Order: sequence, then C-alpha cells, then structure tokens
Amino acid sequence: MELTRERLIDAYRTMRTIRSFEQTLNELSQAGRVPGFLHLYAGEEAIAAGICGQLGDPDVIASTHRGHGHSIAKGVELNGMMAEIFGRRNGICGGKGGSMHIADTEKGMLGANGIVGGGIPLATGAALSAKVRKTGGVAISFFGDGASNQGTFHESINLAAILKLPVVYVIENNGYGEATSVDYHAPIRDLANRAVSYGIPGVIVDGMDFFDVFTKAGTAIERARRGEGPSLLECKTYRYFGHYVGDPVTYRAKEEADRVRAERDPLDRFERDVLRDGKVSAADLRGVDRQVEEALGAAIRYAEQSPQPDPVTDLTTDVYVRYPSEG
Repeated sequence: MELTRERLIDAYRTMRTIRSFEQTLNELSQAGRVPGFLHLYAGEEAIAAGICGQLGDPDVIASTHRGHGHSIAKGVELNGMMAEIFGRRNGICGGKGGSMHIADTEKGMLGANGIVGGGIPLATGAALSAKVRKTGGVAISFFGDGASNQGTFHESINLAAILKLPVVYVIENNGYGEATSVDYHAPIRDLANRAVSYGIPGVIVDGMDFFDVFTKAGTAIERARRGEGPSLLECKTYRYFGHYVGDPVTYRAKEEADRVRAERDPLDRFERDVLRDGKVSAADLRGVDRQVEEALGAAIRYAEQSPQPDPVTDLTTDVYVRYPSEG
C-alpha cells in the first residue's frame, strides 16, 4: 500500500488524535471529571495507526484494557467514545462499558477487554468466521507483553496456525506487565521468538516508528489475506503514563521515561521523517493539530451535555438477547 500525501496526513491525524485524547483524559481524570479507571495509550500511537490504517470494512480488531488508541485508529466515533468514558447514555455502549469495554462492531472494533489476554480468542474466532464465510477479512489481536504468558495466547495461536486463519497477533511490548518488567516475567529477550513453536513468522518491530510498523504489519496482513495463516508481531514500545491513571510508577526511573520521550517519540519521529521526505509540510501538520483540538473540545462538550443513564429503564437493557422461539 502506497503512502501518499493523503495517507500520511491521515496517519498523523490518527496519532495526534490518540495522543491528545489520552492527555486530555489524564487531565480530566485528575480533575475528578471522569469516573472509573483509565489505562492510557500515549506513546504507543504508531502501532495502532500503522496497523489499522491498512484495514478495511471486512477487517476486525480485538483490543485490551488499554483500548482507546485502537478504537480511534479503527474509526470509532470520538463523541460516542468520550460519552462512554463519561458514563453517559449517549456513549457508544450506552455508558455501561466505560473505558475498558468500548466496542463498535459496525466499525470492526470487537471491544476493549478488561481480562488480560481476553481479546486473543475473540480475534481468532473472528478469523475463523472470515475464513469459513470467505469474506476476505483479516482479524488483528492486540495485547500486551504480559498477556503473551496467558494460556489464551498459546491456545489461540496453536489453533490459528493449524487452520491457517487470517489473523495477525500483535504484542505491544511496552516493557512492563503492570509493574513487572518484561525482563522478569519472560525468560526470553524477544517475545516474537515464541512464534517458532507454532511454525509461523515472528517479527520484531520498532513500535515507536510508524513506518516500520506499517511495512512489517502490511506484510503480515497480506500474508493472512492470501490464506497463508497467522503471524506474530512484537512491537517494542513504551507507555508514557503509568499502568493506570494515578499509578505512582515507582517501578521505573523518571530518567528512563524522559529519555524515551526525547529519543523515540513516535509523533516527533514521524514529523521529522515526512518533512525530510517533502510529501507533507509543517503547515499541513499544524492544521491537523488544530482540527484535532477542535474535535476533542466538541467531544467533551457532547459528553458533558449527554444525559445520565436512567437507573430504571436502562438497568436491564443490553443484558440479555431474547431470540424468538422456533415454533
């Protein structure tokens, strides 16, 4: 897929939207204006943008508890997302899912998931469905380094490899499973090497370089579309905030985070690369910045003006689906 000027601007818009969305939510949460826990995706924007920018309508993604970035990159509407996080009736899930359970199946977003590794079987099942129904669709499973130790990871990849399912498994290795360093919770340096056990490609990706993500994910996606089966991508990245908003982050040095921001920030690197190439101008990028800030302001106003769920009429809706009896 060629990265035209329009695609590059769209990629920057996705990354800038994710970064601004997460920074804004952090401020709103600290001010007590947002209920519940938040797990922010800032720092990992290149992964969601580089992968989801190559997906179409038949394709689906399954996410994690850190799902805002994936949702935005897959096209979930900002107003509905913000209202959902605010717990409002106009939210994308009626205010009942909140930050960790945003879903929009019409956009191919199967859902954020509060269970570590819980989205991996969902993406695998979606890939099986796509193969049986011959839709041409590909499923993407996003999960963290900690989830690569879960049984769901190994069972799902084993099944997908045997059946040659059109799925790409994406480890977002941000260095820490909650507060535990990956060096402690995994006995190997590169988690991508686990692919060897299942006879599928295992690829190490610079998860803070949009262009590396785009190129290597594109290869895996096209392989899946050709019916050649799954791939495992390990995107080495870094989360700027703690595991959750309010995390004291006592398990890593501030100097470490500052160094990563200064040397590897995905938005800064993207801007340097595209300006050097000449396809996109600084004016183009600053225009996107202004558009994103306007959209976020509108989303916050929408969320704050949206009604609260009704404790009587809304309590039992969307809980069970009643199918008509068959005679």
